[in-house]
Amino acid sequence: MRVLIVEDEPYLAEAVRDGLRLEAIAADIAGDGDTALELLDVNTYDIAVLDRDIPGPSGDEIAKRIVASGSGMPILMLTAADRIDDKASGFELGADDYLTKPFDLRELVLRLRALDRRRAHVRPPVREIAGLRLDPFRREVFRDGRYIPLTRKQFAVLEMLVAAEGGVVSAEELLERAWDANADPFTNAVRITVSALRKRLGEPWLIATVPGVGYRIDTSRTPARTPPAPAEPMDSAHG
Repeated sequence: MRVLIVEDEPYLAEAVRDGLRLEAIAADIAGDGDTALELLDVNTYDIAVLDRDIPGPSGDEIAKRIVASGSGMPILMLTAADRIDDKASGFELGADDYLTKPFDLRELVLRLRALDRRRAHVRPPVREIAGLRLDPFRREVFRDGRYIPLTRKQFAVLEMLVAAEGGVVSAEELLERAWDANADPFTNAVRITVSALRKRLGEPWLIATVPGVGYRIDTSRTPARTPPAPAEPMDSAHG
């Protein structure tokens, strides 16, 4: 299990990280919201542990973005805000669990393991289309049996296109769901990401552009097939 600890008190964050490591739980630390978003963009985590009151984008904002990403990553809020209204608002934002400070490290470990078990039992289906095999749980993509390494953004875009099963997905929808609420609506990020994704997937191109509308998986592309074995030569003595 790998978790992201978003906590602006260095001593507490390091103590939690070291304690989790003793329990064979890998942990990275983000001391502010901007660092948290950067780490979430380049790494894959099983659970996010969020303090709500942090510099930069707040823990609440981080939670909103995790939920909006559609990753299904569980969120455990670890915070001093202990009123029932605080807890209620945390759950409304998308938190899966809520633990108030001060806390016992053993309880945190137990809660993390419970969230991890729950996540493992809710695995999204593997999707296959036009020779692509996309596993949302393992975050793996194969084309005709060949593994394709993708960035988080490329995977998010491809996952939406595959889920559409050949239907068109607009650039606006891709921007809304694969990026965050602060993304510039006039950015070229979608076009650039789709272009890079095409190259990663290789030829023949699988992602078709529908001018003025968006993008779709070209379902006319058929997966590569292994040619049939040549027929055994007939024995002329028995012909």
